[in-house]
Amino acid sequence: MDSEIEYILSLKAVREKAHKVLELAEQGKLTHFNYDRDKLDVAADYVIGIIQRDFGPDRYHLIPPHGRWQHFEVGGIPRIDKLLSDWKNDQKFDDVEKVRGLIDLFFVSVLLDAGAGDVWRFQEPGGEQSYSRSEGIAIASLHMFLSGDFASDKSLRKDIVEGAALHTLDADKLYRHFQISETNPLVAVDKRVELLRRLGSSLLSFPEIFGKNGRPGNLVDYLLSKAKSSGEIDYRDLWNLLQKVLIPVWPSDRTHIDGHPVGDAWPLKALATSSRANSSKTSAIQPFHKLTQWLAYSLMVPFDRLLKITWLNADQGTGLAEYRNGGLFVDIGVLSLKEESRARGLQLSSSNIDGLPYFGASDDEIVEWRAMTVALLDKLHAIISSSSQFNGIQLTLPQVLEAGSWKAGRELAAEKRPLTKSSPIGILGDGTLF
Repeated sequence: MDSEIEYILSLKAVREKAHKVLELAEQGKLTHFNYDRDKLDVAADYVIGIIQRDFGPDRYHLIPPHGRWQHFEVGGIPRIDKLLSDWKNDQKFDDVEKVRGLIDLFFVSVLLDAGAGDVWRFQEPGGEQSYSRSEGIAIASLHMFLSGDFASDKSLRKDIVEGAALHTLDADKLYRHFQISETNPLVAVDKRVELLRRLGSSLLSFPEIFGKNGRPGNLVDYLLSKAKSSGEIDYRDLWNLLQKVLIPVWPSDRTHIDGHPVGDAWPLKALATSSRANSSKTSAIQPFHKLTQWLAYSLMVPFDRLLKITWLNADQGTGLAEYRNGGLFVDIGVLSLKEESRARGLQLSSSNIDGLPYFGASDDEIVEWRAMTVALLDKLHAIISSSSQFNGIQLTLPQVLEAGSWKAGRELAAEKRPLTKSSPIGILGDGTLF
């Protein structure tokens, strides 16, 4: 593979490129946003307050990394613990098999969760509570997983995911399990079904890793084979594997370089303008790989909790370029749309009732916003790391995402837009990006 393409697929590129955009912001050279550095301290104070509220004064060591596990515990119900308990009663389930099972579940659950919209809700069977957004999709995907709709032969085993089943997934199954209707719409559901079908095909194309039936959980064996004797796995091995299997899965209309798809990576005018004197095939491309990064963060946790694996180079992962983290910086005023860009967004929002500016998911405004979000999350993490508020505990970036920035973005949205709880900038997405 071309070295430039390898670079744009790397975590290093996500961070380096985003910080180039931040440098342009500090020079007042962004295309669409104004940057107020002083408000970053305000954002940090707000996030620190939320972390103290929820984990202070002496529970900071209990903050989990950002990932899918927590969403299954919504409503105070330990659904994953229940699943592990059920598996414990089956002699076929040693700890490695339990991790394989959780990887199966987390894999499809994360890829199904790229924004649910402001309306959709899931009523959990046997309960009175309904759930929306990420938590709702998590619970719906869990029940679909347990029903056997991701299994090749549910008479042999239901609670398993196999590429052979994903490859031919019936859209009606997703509509039924996710309780989708005209009055309970899920954004871009057909795109999500197609994504899972392509995932099935990709898993089946790597039998040496995922087996003849394309089971995601078999990546456990692949990574354990690379583990050091001390029980350490290089995060880059997980990252490279996920990029290998997921790049062919994303919609075909995304960015290509010399005919090679590069996933969640997009042209950005600000980078193009700044790099004209030293241009290359990738100089104007800003990568994010957001869903892949969130999946990687999520998959690390079962290895850690059940197998006591230590991850090397995990700090190469970046903040996640999505609307909750980005919304935090807009709602507090660290970022604000320039008037011309805002006016364009309001024109695009004419069919929406919330009065917010809207843009397409790959529009330059959104790419610039996401790039700034990645870099600002590093800055936010640095401020929080230097804080004396956490009893000497150094929070990792994934912990800050979980207990701080993502939660802060959601709470600000609920406070400022109580009817929809939406992002301060609307994104016209296809259900496969965020």
